[in-house]
Amino acid sequence: MPGSPYRIYGNDLSPYSVKVRSYFRFKQLPHEWIIRSPAVEDEFRQYAKLPLVPLVVTPEGQGLQDSTPILEHFETQQPEPSIHHPDPAADFISALIEEYGDEWGNKPMFHYRWFYPADQASAGGRLARSQMPGLDDAAIAQGVEMITARMVPRLSLVGSTEATREQIEGSYGRQLAILDAHLARRTYLFGERPGLADFGLFAQLHQLSTDPTPAAVMRDGAPHVVKWIQAMLGPRVDGPFEPWTALAPTLMPLLRDEIATVFLPWSTANAAAVTAGQKEFTVEIDARPFTQEAQKYHAKSLAALRARYAAVADRAVLDPILEASGCLSWLA
Repeated sequence: MPGSPYRIYGNDLSPYSVKVRSYFRFKQLPHEWIIRSPAVEDEFRQYAKLPLVPLVVTPEGQGLQDSTPILEHFETQQPEPSIHHPDPAADFISALIEEYGDEWGNKPMFHYRWFYPADQASAGGRLARSQMPGLDDAAIAQGVEMITARMVPRLSLVGSTEATREQIEGSYGRQLAILDAHLARRTYLFGERPGLADFGLFAQLHQLSTDPTPAAVMRDGAPHVVKWIQAMLGPRVDGPFEPWTALAPTLMPLLRDEIATVFLPWSTANAAAVTAGQKEFTVEIDARPFTQEAQKYHAKSLAALRARYAAVADRAVLDPILEASGCLSWLA
């Protein structure tokens, strides 16, 4: 390992930053956690190509952004302990769940945080204090107003409106119920060690566990999810990955009832809208229309997932799993 540590510019309220930090802890990569704030903005801009966290700066002065490529980069640099399941079918399913967490799981996270006044106040206050340390209460209150005024209008970018509120919150409730049953018998999603899926899904759910409204839902109905989130703050290898046959009874519902029914139809409709040059699109979720602005990054991400599926050399085991769950037609 290099003599000097990596630097991670992020924020505790950024799911993708926390995702990368969790990975670095798992790999035991020496790092410094730096809150992005005006005090370090010049340093941040020196290395960042985009004004987004997380940013990882290597000891050699290379800047890395985008959480999944960051994880993939360091998997090639330090492959052990691996976050990849040794079974190619299970490993692709792990990548599929990670994609679901990154792209769809962000919706309930952002929705709850900025839709309800209590959550707005909680998140706004924490962001203001982290970005403007040392200010008095009056200045913090002004900061909260500024942050809330900036973030609430962005709800529409993730499709969060009064018309879609029940669909987003219903998805969150289903996800919690499925995961709580699955995690009742294991520490991580694929056994006794974290895989790629854990990092993507945990990142969003960790944020939801810190905001008042969704945290109450989680505490009341998903104690095993809460325990898993705590484990993912400092993940480690406690045993092997489980075979798909052991995971399927409780993990297949996530593929069937969320990924095949909600996420992949939404992602496919978004990609089609981007290709057609449409500003927004509508897709049916829970037998009701769900409308939002088309997002180019999501389309790019779906293309990468489909390329990953196409790269699986032997799909004799994988395809029947995807077929049974309803995912195959969206990927092939």
